[in-house]
Amino acid sequence: MKNPAKSVVEKMFSAFSSGDVEKFVATVSEDTVWIYHGTQIIPAGTFEKKEGVRTFFINIMERTEIINFEPQQYIVEGNMVVVIGREHQKVKRSGRELKQKWVQIYTVENDLITKMEEFATSEEVK
Repeated sequence: MKNPAKSVVEKMFSAFSSGDVEKFVATVSEDTVWIYHGTQIIPAGTFEKKEGVRTFFINIMERTEIINFEPQQYIVEGNMVVVIGREHQKVKRSGRELKQKWVQIYTVENDLITKMEEFATSEEVK
């Protein structure tokens, strides 16, 4: 039997991959908090509530082309889901390509994401 918290995170990833902002935002709680610790290239940020998460999503879609987004491993314990993954993206304005490795930690309550915290590292593709 699949863990319900993992199912919610996978549903959010599916919405992200398809570029569907409404389905993406529908996976988070009203009082959600998303903390992105930033990388060597991408600045840190905190996004609160559904509107903050909407801004987070739109910023990514408007500024980058996602070449590859790959959750590689899930570690699930109760309502916490840790995802280890990587991505490859192209910055639309400059044409620079970046590769990232990341760890994202999700807390899920009542089938909605209440918190996400991401730790990432990035490098420019030469």
